[in-house]
Amino acid sequence: MQKMRVRNHQVVLNRSVGGDAGIFTFLIIMGAFMFLPMIYVWLQAFKPLDELWMFPPKFYVVRPTTKNFADLFTLLSDSWVPFSRYIFNTVLITAAGTFGNLVLSSLAAYAVSKIPFPGRKGVFWIIQRSLMFTSTVTAIANFLTLSKLGLMDNPLAIIIPAWGSTMGLYLMKQFMDSSISDAVLESARLDGCSEFRTFWTIAMPMVKPAWLTLIIYSFQGLWNTGASAYIYSEQWKTLNYAITQITAGGIARAGASAAGSVIMMIVPILVFVVSQSNIIETMASSGMKD
Repeated sequence: MQKMRVRNHQVVLNRSVGGDAGIFTFLIIMGAFMFLPMIYVWLQAFKPLDELWMFPPKFYVVRPTTKNFADLFTLLSDSWVPFSRYIFNTVLITAAGTFGNLVLSSLAAYAVSKIPFPGRKGVFWIIQRSLMFTSTVTAIANFLTLSKLGLMDNPLAIIIPAWGSTMGLYLMKQFMDSSISDAVLESARLDGCSEFRTFWTIAMPMVKPAWLTLIIYSFQGLWNTGASAYIYSEQWKTLNYAITQITAGGIARAGASAAGSVIMMIVPILVFVVSQSNIIETMASSGMKD
């Protein structure tokens, strides 16, 4: 039977110990179930070639080996473009695209959310409707635009479109609407703060969960980009494209392909784990009331 306590004339129901244990057990089971595909990918990278093609396939590894990783690095080393060049290209595109998307999305969202100007609702209406169009739908228009601007075969062909992502703008705008009090901003303006200083020192710290989420979203998308439609020179190819091309040599390279999948997964997972802890912390402490 559930216990009850009275506080301020309100009846509050407490969960029983059995109920807490049941919820905890259910969450553990669901978490393990969702984590299984990731574990399977990791195990595949340590299987020898005969185990990779075993039927019926086994979830576990009988004879673990690191030969798949050695084969992958050997194949990458044989390329006329150094392996470090692919890493540099990927890091450059990911870092520049994520930073630009964060800064421009935050500035635009602040203007749409907190600065009254004629046509503000119409601008936000356009932003909302733009979310209906996927990258596949806009691929031809983007290709023609970048071609006319002379940005083909250039990392800017990936970086600049990432800056204009309306998903980040929409996310930041909605969070600013609910988390930033107009009274706080008005107090800063009365104290003599410029609009940019108000944005940078007051608004941005209050929406830390939103821009951390935006970093995760943008980073994962750019890190996994192949960029094959816009970049043709081998010296500007990304790591994901290089691994895809090298491991597309048939079943003999299945082990190297599994190892490449693990390498591409490591960095986004680390970024997500680090940012997730900050998001949980700031979600619990960033609430503001008038």
